[in-house]
Amino acid sequence: MCVELKYGIWKCAQPQAQDVNELVRGGFSPLTAMVLAGRGMGDADQAKRFLSCTRSLPDPMLLNDMDKAVRRVRQALEGHEKIAVFGDYDVDGITATCLLTDFLRKAGGNCIHYIPGRLEEGYGLNPIALRQLADEKVSLIITVDCGITAVEEALLCRELGMDLVITDHHECKESLPQAVAVVDPHRPDDGYPHQNLSGVAVAFKLACALRGDSNAVLEEYADMVCLGTVADVIPLVDENRVFVSKGLYSLSHTHRPGLAALISECGCGKEEITASTIGFMLAPRINAAGRMGQVDLAVDLFLTQDPERARQDAGQLCDLNRQRQQIESDIYRQAIAMLPEGAPPEAIVLADESWHQGVVGIVASRLSEEFACPAFLICLDGDHGKASSRSHGGFNLFASLRSLSPLLESYGGHELAAGFTISRENIPEFRRRICAMAAEFYADDTHVSALDLDCAITPEMLTIPEIEGLQALEPCGSGCPKPVLMMEGLTIDRIQCVGGGRHMRLRLRRGRYSLNAIYFSADPVSAGIAQGDVVDVAFHPQINEFRGERSVQMNVVDIRPSCAAPCPMDIARYRALRAGLLTPDQAAVLLPDRGTLGNVWRYLAACPEKELRESPLCLCRKIVRRTGTEMSLETLLTCLDIFRDVGLLELKRVHLTLSIRLTPGTQKADLNQSQTMQALLRAKES
Repeated sequence: MCVELKYGIWKCAQPQAQDVNELVRGGFSPLTAMVLAGRGMGDADQAKRFLSCTRSLPDPMLLNDMDKAVRRVRQALEGHEKIAVFGDYDVDGITATCLLTDFLRKAGGNCIHYIPGRLEEGYGLNPIALRQLADEKVSLIITVDCGITAVEEALLCRELGMDLVITDHHECKESLPQAVAVVDPHRPDDGYPHQNLSGVAVAFKLACALRGDSNAVLEEYADMVCLGTVADVIPLVDENRVFVSKGLYSLSHTHRPGLAALISECGCGKEEITASTIGFMLAPRINAAGRMGQVDLAVDLFLTQDPERARQDAGQLCDLNRQRQQIESDIYRQAIAMLPEGAPPEAIVLADESWHQGVVGIVASRLSEEFACPAFLICLDGDHGKASSRSHGGFNLFASLRSLSPLLESYGGHELAAGFTISRENIPEFRRRICAMAAEFYADDTHVSALDLDCAITPEMLTIPEIEGLQALEPCGSGCPKPVLMMEGLTIDRIQCVGGGRHMRLRLRRGRYSLNAIYFSADPVSAGIAQGDVVDVAFHPQINEFRGERSVQMNVVDIRPSCAAPCPMDIARYRALRAGLLTPDQAAVLLPDRGTLGNVWRYLAACPEKELRESPLCLCRKIVRRTGTEMSLETLLTCLDIFRDVGLLELKRVHLTLSIRLTPGTQKADLNQSQTMQALLRAKES
């Protein structure tokens, strides 16, 4: 069994020898050179420019409307006006709010901060908040990480006598809000060289423009810019590499009591802080404040100068995160139970009155990954619902919501993550139309979950010096990921379950080489492996340190059965068969011969389990390995349909898994009577 093959396709780059040699001559280690060459960088100078973390930052005044924003903010500072920094409740928004609030206060400004309650007000500018700020005599609102779609709210600001400066990094709608200034690198008329900035980076740019010294502002706030950039999964290219590199150093030497307390509470030493530390340890705890309706706790953590208060805040954030994890698990179980059995969904659209608005986004992300489709979870409250959605495989959420905007009350976000409000009565139509859009988008099979591999290596290349050389790629993250390598034809010598059975340690062998591996969140059953299996392994290379000893370890990303012959994964002809659109040439290729049918049947009949639950990709690779004969995935699916048609087996598909049960007492059947076989023969002869 290999139920949980995570990626349908492994796309392994093929580094060219001349590129690798050029990079080695340029000073990179051989393994690092292979990774860079696999990523299309065959020139040492080009690679060094890409990886550079010391480049000059572009002039913030290149951002459209930055000059207008600077003039209005300076006017407010000089006139001692009351300024409100209006942010968002995620890490990016919280760090942006704290950065600009702290900066303006140090500049002598009368500045307050406002982050809307996620549960009470929702995302972004809203009438409740604006009227409250007007009552508090605020004359200037500066948004950070929000505001680009707040067209109606901008008009209300004007009616209430408040000026509005918008700084944001999200996608723009057709019309921009009527504000004093709208600073967003995604503006279609913007001339800034880098579009991919985080919300906190845009707020940082405003501070740089006000100070007139970007390096001085970066020295003070690199930690906050780094946190928001990494947490919002912004590509670590261009100046973002400068932000994160300097920010990681700043976090390791932080002067902020709150960050020091949080790092300590998480149990990680300051010298261990990486982008992964932020993504898996710091960011979830900061996010928990907003998700659980206590965002001021996170703001206080960043702004406090009291070490005791900082320790209390950090402890409460960790407690909130544990509560969030429990709620997330409950919602996930409910959502899974609500999914229909049978064919995998084109898109998941679920709604419930009991769900926590602050947590459904995490569950949507989990479902989108698990079921390889966009997921929309809607928290119902009376006749209305608030939704969080996550994309998969390049499906553009923002564009799809824009096309369905007549069904929505409001929406916002970007390509990969978005939110919206909707009337309860419109949910069925929204579900129907978004599923149709997703089905059309995924029709070419590009949605199959793919794992990008930097290169295939042999065991002798996996040494401590070579792994140390990969430090040249840091900081790693979106846009510059940690290397993922592949090693083929490894025999599993030993499997040891650790961590209470939640993880596995593996001993792998190829020739005279033995290798240690760790596979997190997997067990032998879910991974479908057993001692003696021959597998291909995709992994992050790492150095394990234990009791002063350093050794090479493979951090497993995915495992698949090794193949003795080609196993093409394209299923375009199979889809055409199911749709009744098969051409004669396609039918001739897809029609299985008796030998192929026999190979598939003999494999199924030899399986000891009464019910075989298997990823179709794994099943195909195992049959190819057993027979040593090439077979495509679409041929396997066709064979299974033929056997089902004539009653030889029962076949169910529960999303990514096939459930196959041979029919007792049925050993022979006329395969020519199969509807699938008849359709193939008719298409071939037409």
